[in-house]
Amino acid sequence: MIVLDIGCNTGRGGKVLKQLNPDLRITGLDVVKDRLDRLPKDTYEQGLHVYSTEIPNEDNVYDVVVAGEFIEHIYQADVEKTLGEIFRVLKVGGRLFLTTPNPSDIKRKWRGKSILGGPHVSQHFDDTLALRLRMSGFSRIRIKGSGKVTRYLGAKFPLCFYGSYLAMGDKY
Repeated sequence: MIVLDIGCNTGRGGKVLKQLNPDLRITGLDVVKDRLDRLPKDTYEQGLHVYSTEIPNEDNVYDVVVAGEFIEHIYQADVEKTLGEIFRVLKVGGRLFLTTPNPSDIKRKWRGKSILGGPHVSQHFDDTLALRLRMSGFSRIRIKGSGKVTRYLGAKFPLCFYGSYLAMGDKY
């Protein structure tokens, strides 16, 4: 199975994936060259130093694209292009796994906090992101709670209890 890890940073997520399935062939993508230089060679086959809006692969290459806590680091104007590029490089039957902080998190609202600020230049409400995924061509879109709360509640409580969420979409 061929995997693209967008916003791979130094490869912590890829290491977890490789432990779960040692046969994965993982490519990392990040805009910070220093991070790519530190990718574990026993985990990643290669690192792509590019923007997510211009993935330098042919169409239909990857079985899976993962983008963990990534999309909030790109501007709204680049979100549609990024989702289109992800759809393009996924094989038919492929799946996107994307996590992002949840702007509807009740704890965040009670504290008067925002996702925006620092490196977070956009925020993504679950219904809007699901619509954007559908508009990019994805089908069977599912949204589930993710993050630390899942250790205690699982992923089936109302989304407002989760600090982040997982969006999944298939290319069919």
